[in-house]
Amino acid sequence: MQNIDLICVGKLNASYFAAGVAEYQKRLGGFCNFRILELPEAAIADKNASDKQIGKALQKEGEAILRAVRKGAYLVALCVEGRQISSEELAALLEQRAGSGAGDLAFVIGSSHGLDEAVKRAADQKISLGRITLPHQLARLVLAEQLYRACTINAGMKYHK
Repeated sequence: MQNIDLICVGKLNASYFAAGVAEYQKRLGGFCNFRILELPEAAIADKNASDKQIGKALQKEGEAILRAVRKGAYLVALCVEGRQISSEELAALLEQRAGSGAGDLAFVIGSSHGLDEAVKRAADQKISLGRITLPHQLARLVLAEQLYRACTINAGMKYHK
């Protein structure tokens, strides 16, 4: 069974997001080994942090992200400059990776400050959930739902309309 990891910086602190993510995590269990890895957000003491302070925090988070990726996993970074893809294209990516014999995937959602450039460079693919700005907790829910939708597309189920 394919391993799909969702690596996130920060915790889900809103119960309604947590409930939604938990539901899709449960549903995905029928299609893949899906796990969510929550990494701590690097502390930035100053509310009006400089670009340098933010850069250091992103570097620390990026190092933790790259350590968390399974060896040989296809790394997908979610970032604003990524390519927008359809549900069908996401399904094709999952299917292509599963059929390649190296099916492990890792999707990464950074902190509220984004992702370190090292993570973006290491990524095999960068995708965007759209041109709108989403809170990171909502992005996690949307991605979990889209991964479930992609799995149902590949299984020929009627969930996807």
